Amino acid sequence: MPNLTRQISNLVRQARLNYDQFRHVCEAVRKELGLRRPRRGRQLPKILPEASLRKFYETISKRGNLQHEIMLKLLLFTGVRVSELCHIRMEDVDLDAGKVFIESGKGDKDRYVLCPDGFRLALRAYMVGVPHNRYLFESQLHTHYSTRRVQELVADYAALAELPERVHPHLLRHQLLTWLTSQGMPDAQIQLISGHASKKTLEVYQHLSLKDAKGSYQEAMKKLDV
Repeated sequence: MPNLTRQISNLVRQARLNYDQFRHVCEAVRKELGLRRPRRGRQLPKILPEASLRKFYETISKRGNLQHEIMLKLLLFTGVRVSELCHIRMEDVDLDAGKVFIESGKGDKDRYVLCPDGFRLALRAYMVGVPHNRYLFESQLHTHYSTRRVQELVADYAALAELPERVHPHLLRHQLLTWLTSQGMPDAQIQLISGHASKKTLEVYQHLSLKDAKGSYQEAMKKLDV
């Protein structure tokens, strides 16, 4: 390699190339040889140890704000993105079926997500207490929460819990998907919970598939101790 570098350097000197000219030559050589930059391997998302996750939610519960507790548990249990959480309307929640409709998620796609059977009673009690809400979670100004505000809440509760890890809403999404994987739930079923379906095929395709995934999801969520 040192000899090759020296040979290339001599050629550049002989041709009296400046920086831009040399860069252009290098680009042309890469194109001529069909060389491409190798893709970087995807990093696995970082998740919280179970003890930290439990402490995080215990801290939220001890603060006594029911709305925050329901909101941040729903964020974990459904694996929705924070922007999707903020725009859930009251009518999007189907307590009897144990699912939540997510309208215009990432990629402008609609889908349903599941919530644990054991969480339905708490969610129902919360909803009964806010009958005039348009959105499931509203601020004191009766508007939906902003993504920034939810991010602040997650960070604030993590600080109160004195967790060494950095906690943010998307981490909780990774937490759920990793947990479902560790419990042996098939990738295809996990994809239904985290992924997307077009509005055109939503009722026919995803509703029936969620029915198949529901049993595996509920069994896995029973073991999630938060």
